[in-house]
Amino acid sequence: MKFIGIIPARYASTRFPAKPLALLGGKPVIQRVYEQVCNVLDDVCVATDDERIETAVKAFGGKVVMTSPNHKSGTDRCCEAYHKVGKGFDVVVNVQGDEPFIQPSQLEAIKACFDAPDTQIATLVKPFTPADGWDALENVNSPKVVIGKNGNALYFSRSIIPYMRNKDKAEWLAGHTYYKHIGLYAYRASVLEEITALPQSSLELAESLEQLRWLENGYTVKVGISEVETIGIDTPQDLARAEKFLQEQIMKE
Repeated sequence: MKFIGIIPARYASTRFPAKPLALLGGKPVIQRVYEQVCNVLDDVCVATDDERIETAVKAFGGKVVMTSPNHKSGTDRCCEAYHKVGKGFDVVVNVQGDEPFIQPSQLEAIKACFDAPDTQIATLVKPFTPADGWDALENVNSPKVVIGKNGNALYFSRSIIPYMRNKDKAEWLAGHTYYKHIGLYAYRASVLEEITALPQSSLELAESLEQLRWLENGYTVKVGISEVETIGIDTPQDLARAEKFLQEQIMKE
């Protein structure tokens, strides 16, 4: 199977404008993401609506596609970019442009989901541990996932699911395995065409999670499990935390 990675990147962001161009260890965040992905997938490109990001990607030798500024989601942007780069790939991998520490093992895990011929969409999760603490579990910017016995997602929520009845909250992380969603998606190319044609759904609008649109319309989302910790960058505070993490990794090498 042939896999193409597409990295949606917007300049405008409510919580962190110009995030893709913010420097992390002397390189733009978008470059960090691109370099993590380019040796694992068959092809990679950045999909953006901003000429400043286009210029930055070209400056480090990356591939970039200009897309409409009117897309409501990264998935929609991926679909347009996929049409522009030309077809010929079996699976489109949507790599978040704010995940500079995405690991090859995680990309391999999501690719492995498509060993099953019935996989339509795939994503990744990481188990929460008791050491993560209650604040991490409660964080609404870190969606939780409930997984069925067949390895498919049952539901995604910004709330803590499941709710552990008759147990003190201090016991929840020790008494049940909760899963944190890692914002990495992959879609069979034909399925990507279908899901981007769907109107926004009531669950999606309620939780502001586009993957609920797919579940609500009957699509299955296969879940791969990763033990690797990543640091997504949503705010300037996250960037400072990522810089510290990067320096710690450099010191270990």
